[in-house]
Amino acid sequence: MSLYANAKRDQRVREYLPAQRIVVARDIANAEIMINNYAVQPSIAGDSQVCRPQAGGFVVLDFGIELHGGIRIVNRYAAGRIRLRFGESVSETMQTPNQDHAIHDTELAIPSMGMLEYGNTAFRFVRVDFLDTPMDIINILAVALYRDLEKGGSFLSSDKRLNQIWDVGAYTLQLNMQDFIYDGAKRDRLVWMGDLHPEVRTLLAVFNDASLVAESLDFVRNHTALPQTMNNITSYSIWWVIIQFEYFLYRGDLTYLAGQQAYLTGLVEQLATYVDDNGSEQVPPRRFLDWPNNDVPQAMHAGLQGLLCWAFACADKLYQALELDPALPRAMHQRMQKHVPDCGDSKAAAAMLTLSGLSDRRDVLLKDPFRGVSTFYGYYMLLAQPNASAVELIRRYWGGMLDYGATTFWEDFDLDWLKNTSPITELPVPGKDDLHADFGNYCYKGLRHSLCHGWASGPTPFLSERILGVKFLTPGGRKIAVKPDLCGLEFVSGSVPTRFGKVKIYCDQSGKLDISAPAEISVEA
Repeated sequence: MSLYANAKRDQRVREYLPAQRIVVARDIANAEIMINNYAVQPSIAGDSQVCRPQAGGFVVLDFGIELHGGIRIVNRYAAGRIRLRFGESVSETMQTPNQDHAIHDTELAIPSMGMLEYGNTAFRFVRVDFLDTPMDIINILAVALYRDLEKGGSFLSSDKRLNQIWDVGAYTLQLNMQDFIYDGAKRDRLVWMGDLHPEVRTLLAVFNDASLVAESLDFVRNHTALPQTMNNITSYSIWWVIIQFEYFLYRGDLTYLAGQQAYLTGLVEQLATYVDDNGSEQVPPRRFLDWPNNDVPQAMHAGLQGLLCWAFACADKLYQALELDPALPRAMHQRMQKHVPDCGDSKAAAAMLTLSGLSDRRDVLLKDPFRGVSTFYGYYMLLAQPNASAVELIRRYWGGMLDYGATTFWEDFDLDWLKNTSPITELPVPGKDDLHADFGNYCYKGLRHSLCHGWASGPTPFLSERILGVKFLTPGGRKIAVKPDLCGLEFVSGSVPTRFGKVKIYCDQSGKLDISAPAEISVEA
């Protein structure tokens, strides 16, 4: 019960995490007392329970895992000033972090016999420089803020690496589920509609409570009066239609869908003006598919052709659910099938053409399969190729991030970055590339690069849908298909959340298939 009649309660929990490792400390006595230390309150006694930094000293702490929130500094005597730097890598704490979307580098005054909390970002490491006076520091803790949601989804197989990747994908998304579903917990703390789709698919595969999907969809809709386009990117309004369909398919909330009817029909009428008489997309600026294809007109056109065609197919089903005449979206979908552009060597565009049903371009996806991948469109590249090759891509590509210290998945990644570099958990090494500061492109160059990006969580829903083999056939999951594909695994087991409860599956190489589902669900195996 709130003390305040006009308050809105934060839906997140708040927890303290102690430091797990001192990466480096200089001119600080007794720094090791901060390891696994849960002290949150200053005390005027106990000299052995404080560390004593000198003016000019500093410490870099490792909290062991990427988290979202800030830190609490507990001080005894001598007020002073510090410089605080948050880092998703050790390298970030040793340089000048980017300040977009959240402050990652600042000077603060620390009170005597008091505590200071600061920060609202994603980080694993912090560097604290003591600027002007010796101090008696009792502790520096991380303060984690996250939504403590029950997981109805799970994945377990004979391959520990795949299991870890499923878990890390789910955790990456969870850190981005703050006030709304953010694109990045450190940078891009915004609701980007196009970027939201892989995150929604992960949420629906993992968590019982999917209410944040509707809240995020409505947030962007309410800030985008037609004929404006969402996030000022025309294709992002296209994604809104697709996400609405998939949310309805998984949750079956007809009341919520009915509340979208006026906007949906207005938007579909607007999207229909983006198709010429020959069935070719004519999506107006700002045109966007993904960053690697931003300056490749051929790939952009092919990808947008597939994306818009996919959206009309989704709109057709939504109109039917709302008992509306689906003639317009159906006619647009059929017209677009007359025009099938060449995607060149773009894996992102090839995936859109394949998933939309316009053209099977798995040949592009399977050529040099570990190059030309992105963490964003990587999800669609997984869905659009054979399951066995997709699983190997997951092991190599997403697993490559884990091999170099990641505990969440990144805004972008390239396996070539690993040729002469060190893990993000280490200090920069002279003569080696800096995995965080020296790479990235487009809007994510150097330390602006986010190492916790929700759009990178695609392996999690892929493994649930294609390897565990669960496919929703009717809205709300009243009818589902369960057809596991082991892809050489000895066994696979897990669960998928529905509005009626968990569907549990076990399958092994002997041919054994056990399925447990709520009574409301019909299972096709």
